[in-house]
Amino acid sequence: MPQGIKTLAVVGVGLIGGSFALSLKKAGLVERVVGVGRSLENLERALELGVVDAITRDAAEAAAEADVVFLATPVGQMERVLRAMAPVLAAGTLVTDAGSTKSDVVALFRACLPTHLRWCVPAHPIAGAEMSGAAAARYGLFENRDVILTPLPESDADSSERVAALWKACGAHLHCLTPAGHDAVFASVSHLPHLLAFAYVDMIAGMPDARTRFDFAATGFRDFTRIAGSSPEMWRDIALANRDALLGELSAYRSALDAMVLEIERGEGGALAERFTRAREARHNWYQSFLKKG
Repeated sequence: MPQGIKTLAVVGVGLIGGSFALSLKKAGLVERVVGVGRSLENLERALELGVVDAITRDAAEAAAEADVVFLATPVGQMERVLRAMAPVLAAGTLVTDAGSTKSDVVALFRACLPTHLRWCVPAHPIAGAEMSGAAAARYGLFENRDVILTPLPESDADSSERVAALWKACGAHLHCLTPAGHDAVFASVSHLPHLLAFAYVDMIAGMPDARTRFDFAATGFRDFTRIAGSSPEMWRDIALANRDALLGELSAYRSALDAMVLEIERGEGGALAERFTRAREARHNWYQSFLKKG
């Protein structure tokens, strides 16, 4: 049975932070949740919905009384939050996060919490959606979902085990990667698709006849562009934080597009069919594996 939490501080009470709090409440593992954020309106909504039990816009105030601090803010906000918390964190207070990039988060932990690293365990739940805010939080979001842990060399075994146990109590499947390994994988399968969706919708929106094009867009457009409804602030931060890995992925994608352009220009139907067949089979195999996980 995971160790219970007297006070959980959730910094960023949106889909991920709020759902983490609700899941641990449902599991009976937390007595009190303090929500921290910049928007008083969102914090009051979280309180009204029972996602949190108390609210503050002062991260240090919440961290001073917390047994566990869960950072669910955009990565670009974490340095400010960590520096505010650093002077008041008690020995033994777990600090973990939900950032979509990990090398930069590890660097921030080292820079801002150098004497607290044994209790720091970076993490990334693979359960995002285009929804945001406290109203998006829900029980069961992490059931049968993957969560990646990237413990530091300084993270002690007990801290890693405690963070892993909390995620398991949420119903998640745990995996461990190095921060660099994590960022390389997710640049390819998460970050790149978001950038492509944003770029594509922005391209259509900038056309003189954009209204007509959007009027006739249907399910293919909807499915391809769903993630372009995600938080611009969060994805700006992810793109810059994982810049090196993403630039490599964008270059590889551009090369694939260039090859397809040549095949279309030359009327190479066989090459196009082979490319589409490989892609369809790879996608089918992935989807079957994905369904088995769920």
